[in-house]
Amino acid sequence: MTQTINRGALFNASCLALITTAFSFSIRAGILPQLGDSFGLSAEQLGFINSMWFFGFPISMILGGLFYHKVGPANIMRIAFITHTLGILLTIFAGGYTTLLISTLFIGFGNGCTEAACNPLIADMYSGTTLNKMLNRFHMWFPGGIVLGSLVSKFMTDGGFAWQSQVWVMMIPTIAYAVLFFGKTFPKPHVEAATSIGSNIKAMFSPVFIFLFFAMALTAITEFGPQQWVGLIMGASGASPMLILALTTGVMAVGRFFAGPVVKALGQTGVLLGGAIFASLGIFLFSTVTGPMAYVAAFVFAIGVCYFWPVMVGAVAQRVPLSGALGMSIIGGIGMFSTAIFQPFIGSWIDNSMASQSAAGLSGAALELAAGQETLQKILIFPGILIVLFIIFFVWQKGSKPAVAAAH
Repeated sequence: MTQTINRGALFNASCLALITTAFSFSIRAGILPQLGDSFGLSAEQLGFINSMWFFGFPISMILGGLFYHKVGPANIMRIAFITHTLGILLTIFAGGYTTLLISTLFIGFGNGCTEAACNPLIADMYSGTTLNKMLNRFHMWFPGGIVLGSLVSKFMTDGGFAWQSQVWVMMIPTIAYAVLFFGKTFPKPHVEAATSIGSNIKAMFSPVFIFLFFAMALTAITEFGPQQWVGLIMGASGASPMLILALTTGVMAVGRFFAGPVVKALGQTGVLLGGAIFASLGIFLFSTVTGPMAYVAAFVFAIGVCYFWPVMVGAVAQRVPLSGALGMSIIGGIGMFSTAIFQPFIGSWIDNSMASQSAAGLSGAALELAAGQETLQKILIFPGILIVLFIIFFVWQKGSKPAVAAAH
């Protein structure tokens, strides 16, 4: 007897799992200065800790994509629950730098499992324009969860709570998604060819996939670079770093909820090009303004990066359908791997700028502001390159139509 697929429960559980990922991102961003003070860590060391979050992510995403059809999404999510729980507990009871590296790697691994299981799961439950809408609504909960997590972090920090108490909050959505996934029946792939690793790999050598692969590396660091370092970069801007993060991700969440009409009107290529332009403008404003204007910069930046991740995943699902779950995992994996590589670089840019600005006679808040703005000007190169790439992609793909249904 065939069991009924409870699409609502599976989708809601996927969203809760992504909220866990978002909490691990925003709460860690909020406690970064406290971790530095508690363990005597430099910005570069904090960058390496951040990078473990982004390294664990692509490792599990790629493994999940390779074994998705053999292991199944249910087992992948069981692994996500175990590694999330281990990472949270190891962070809370960390004894120093090395333990923080390991705990962050575990959390990143669990986050990657979530993406590896849930993206193809949603692609198997929906198709066509509904797929674009539901992928965006799923990914809405990453910025949506960051809003919640950043506000929790701000109010708990302001209330004098220890950073360990903030990390405990991550367990709430972790337990919730495990309970909701328990005992559910999962959908089968739309097209059987997508279950063949050989077909997946062959499809990933197509020009479109190769282009998206390299573009994803830049869209990810454009989105995550300024956000993960918001506490240190924006701390002396005269605006609250965690409120900037909450505003940015709040706008992203609303934008993704209403993504269907936007993508329908502009197309995937138009949305990506527009995003690169707005992201560049937002980061430029971040690097030049202070006080309340920083919130305006956050709004512009949020519009820019809002659709990057879900539309890139959707482009793979619909323009390279035979890449299957593996293709979706690879594209997400390269995004996180790229971000992991650049985290220590951003940390060292901050350290070097601090040193040079200090030598120039700056100190205190003026020193922190100058170093933060100089670092943002270096980050600006990423969306600048994307503008050129997405102009090429817009012209190249003009007139071509994505597949009606994703082959997953």
